[in-house]
Amino acid sequence: MASPAAASALLVLLAAFAVTGVVSDGSDHRYKEREVVPLYANKVGPFHNPSETYRYFDLPFCSPEKVKEKSEALGEVLNGDRLVDAPYKLDFRVDYDSKPVCSKKLAKEEVAKFRNAVAKDYYFQMYYDDLPLWGFIGKVEKGDKTDPSQWKYYLYRHIIFDILYNNDRVIEINVHTDQSALVDLTEDKEADVQFLYSVKWKETSTPFEKRMEKYSSSSNLPHHLEVHWFSIINSCVTVLLLTGFLATILMRVLKNDFVKYAHDEEAADDQEESGWKYIHGDVFRFPKNKSLFSAALGTGTQLFALTTFIFLLALVGVFYPYNRGALFTALVVIYALTSGIAGYIATSFYCQLEGTNWVRNLLLTGCLFCGPLFLTFCFLNTVAIAYSATAALPFGTICVIVLIWTLVTFPLLVLGGIAGKNSKSEFQAPCRTTKYPREIPPLPWYRRTIPQMAMAGFLPFSAIYIELYYIFASVWGHKIYTIYSILFIVFIILLIVTAFITVALTYFQLAAEDHEWWWRSFLCGGSTGFFVYGYCLYYYYARSDMSGFMQTSFFFGYMACICYAFFLMLGMIGFRAALFFVRHIYKSIKCE
Repeated sequence: MASPAAASALLVLLAAFAVTGVVSDGSDHRYKEREVVPLYANKVGPFHNPSETYRYFDLPFCSPEKVKEKSEALGEVLNGDRLVDAPYKLDFRVDYDSKPVCSKKLAKEEVAKFRNAVAKDYYFQMYYDDLPLWGFIGKVEKGDKTDPSQWKYYLYRHIIFDILYNNDRVIEINVHTDQSALVDLTEDKEADVQFLYSVKWKETSTPFEKRMEKYSSSSNLPHHLEVHWFSIINSCVTVLLLTGFLATILMRVLKNDFVKYAHDEEAADDQEESGWKYIHGDVFRFPKNKSLFSAALGTGTQLFALTTFIFLLALVGVFYPYNRGALFTALVVIYALTSGIAGYIATSFYCQLEGTNWVRNLLLTGCLFCGPLFLTFCFLNTVAIAYSATAALPFGTICVIVLIWTLVTFPLLVLGGIAGKNSKSEFQAPCRTTKYPREIPPLPWYRRTIPQMAMAGFLPFSAIYIELYYIFASVWGHKIYTIYSILFIVFIILLIVTAFITVALTYFQLAAEDHEWWWRSFLCGGSTGFFVYGYCLYYYYARSDMSGFMQTSFFFGYMACICYAFFLMLGMIGFRAALFFVRHIYKSIKCE
């Protein structure tokens, strides 16, 4: 039974390490004096809207007659990177002072385009020897005036590059602008502009191996680390207190239950039956919509495997800062290779539940997460095309993703499904199920599904919400997140709390003689996903400056997919924990 999962795990690790380049740490080129070092212009866009980026030459900068594009990997394209040769020539160890790039007469439309970009805080991003650099294209002078029509808009026309080198290698690059070389864009009139750049080289003793540390140091500052560790300690203490409290109650109640039921067996049988023991004939009755339930379980297991492998790669240092597209490449490849796990788990569990149409179940498993993700992508890609943004995937990239799904994901899903069907495993139930279901007694409102989900999701969410801000600021902002070890600890805490709270709520549900716990345990386990989406609303309106239809749709669209993945993964964890618990307590009593 374990062989398909083990084979998938091995495939995933080999492929992920190969694709993401675990041994690489950026460019390792050595240069001779006056040798050309490649400088690529990547993109421009509003600083507060990280998804809304455009090609560098969409703004009327100095551009060559034929723009030469750099060939990019799949992950770089998915990340919205569109690298082209920059108009600046930065030869190794050659200083330049106010070297002209070009002289240009800006038309009224081009002035308006630049002014609009400056008003929206546009920044540019470039890569020099695989080192990222960025800066703003202009500035707004507001003075003491509140009316935007009275503000002054200026374009920077002189860029200064400060480059550090160690022997024959580039170590660091910084860019700033000459505040005295400005072009007034306030009025709609033609403007003559001479774009300039300067280059200053300085020697440093910093070794090449440590040149990326500069970018990760911001998230490792002492006060940031203190906040992270406070978050961890706060989560651990809260979780330990609450889980310890619940565990003590649960163990004491269970012990009393076992004593009571043992005494009842010795006493007369004419007393009225009550409690979780007396629904033993219904507790293992298979759930409604068993095909959907099995598909959700299989997909949740696949997403859990995907998350685990991503954490492994992060902990060994694959996702160092600005390793362009490595995370997206790893996500695509590992998701494709773990589809066999989804097929195997879903089909084998569906057959255990005495399902007959396993082919339909397999197709449902393949579409359960990919379907909503594909529909969301189609809508958002259409929005990006309408905006002419770099987030719009080229047709060739879409074809590559479709081919990966057709030639890798789907075949592995089918192979996993066939292996699951042939596993011939039976559902292990310690009690026989009666022919007719027992009637569930009337329950108070707080024991119904939605209130129980709200109770179940709050505790796991409280364990992770501090760390969520840093993740959001990294994914939907310009901060860098590199403390994967802390994130991994938070993830483990999340799994433990989800499992425990689901077990506790399942016990109270069974004690109330409500035997329909299968879907309830899954929904309660996954309810943290709804809390995370609620946090998205708070983050968007209270903690970020994102605006515009494109950025808003990208944020809420893709976060909906991520929260849905969270729901499926944690729902699987909750159900597995509840199933283990239910089997354990019913094994411990004599069932007639």
